[in-house]
Amino acid sequence: MKKRSGGFTVIELILIIVVLGVASIIFFVQKNNIEVIARDNAEKTAINAMYYSLEEVFYPTNKYYPQTINSDNLSSVDPALFKDPSGVKLGTAGSAYTYSPTNCSDSKCKSYTLKATLTNEADYAKNSRNK
Repeated sequence: MKKRSGGFTVIELILIIVVLGVASIIFFVQKNNIEVIARDNAEKTAINAMYYSLEEVFYPTNKYYPQTINSDNLSSVDPALFKDPSGVKLGTAGSAYTYSPTNCSDSKCKSYTLKATLTNEADYAKNSRNK
């Protein structure tokens, strides 16, 4: 009977490499899914913050909606939330966020739509309560 010399056979090494390869593929796919979900949730949070600031702070005080929104007229919103997760500012081309005011006269608007373009879900939109 021949005694084995403590090393791995080629088949065992190939099997270990295949298992590690499959595990790493699964890991990176799941990591990407988690990042996409987190980015979509961050975008929804930003839209909700802007929406509630418009509805609960700005509109009750002014009785109209602004023609543009930013950290100056929505001071109750963290200024960082006006940039999408890619770092593009709301109102700039390529931003995942859009603010579309409607029925405007002299920079005073009667309604609006806030929208975020999500990666993993349909667009997330909030419309003004008052029309």
